[in-house]
Amino acid sequence: MIDVLLDAIIDSVKLVPFLFITYLIMEYIEHKTKDKTKKAIKKSGKFGPLIGSILGVFPQCGFSVSATNLYAARVITLGTLIAVYLSTSDEMLPIFLSEAVPAGKIFAILGIKLVVGVIAGFIIDLIINLKNRGKVEEEKIIDLCEKEHCHCEHGIVKSALKHTLSIFVFILLVSAIINLGIHFIGEEHISGFLQNKPILGPLIAGIIGLIPNCASSVILTQMYLENVISVATMISSLLVGAGVGLAVLFKTNKGIKQNLQIVGLLYSIGAIAGIVIEFIGFKI
Repeated sequence: MIDVLLDAIIDSVKLVPFLFITYLIMEYIEHKTKDKTKKAIKKSGKFGPLIGSILGVFPQCGFSVSATNLYAARVITLGTLIAVYLSTSDEMLPIFLSEAVPAGKIFAILGIKLVVGVIAGFIIDLIINLKNRGKVEEEKIIDLCEKEHCHCEHGIVKSALKHTLSIFVFILLVSAIINLGIHFIGEEHISGFLQNKPILGPLIAGIIGLIPNCASSVILTQMYLENVISVATMISSLLVGAGVGLAVLFKTNKGIKQNLQIVGLLYSIGAIAGIVIEFIGFKI
């Protein structure tokens, strides 16, 4: 029990640098940049899904948190956010490297996540742009400041620290609850739900991937390496898995309905991709 709670604390502490840097950037954008810089950010937004997918491939839970905060402030698009979620690797890569998995297999899996993220991100942004043609949505960083009562006039560092502390406490509580749940349910029971189920496997794995914690990617990756689940089932979970980004989404982004739609969209893409990979018999 103590070890489970300690793991939650360690995982949460690891996110602090990512949180602080993200809020520092947001404060800088609000207080220091000029209109030309803001316009440049908007213009580069159409390449967001590509850039987000590439950055998301790196093994880190923190980047999905950073992307979530930037989306809540409307600095990046929904397509970019989904691209980051889909490509984020969490703990998969460190586990593969520690288990001496062949480089070709690693790059193949990362490549699938990258391609799915880029394609899905661009399609989502295209649909939204066509639907909202002529409408302009301004950044909402100042709204976030007002909601958190961070007293931004006292300096960007102090304000960023206040935001970081607030989100850190939230993540710590969520991670502790989730880790305790996994501890009591048991990894063997989770494995039983996924084994030898070619269609249901990706569907169930996608649900597990929605757990806002890096533990889900660890469990599914280990089960794949032990030949308990197929590559399609693992990829379905890894595509959906966004670390604690989803937990932060409900904390920082206004509108529960919109957040549920984002979760549903993410799950649908991951599950469908997993089923397609299973159907075509792709193996690594």
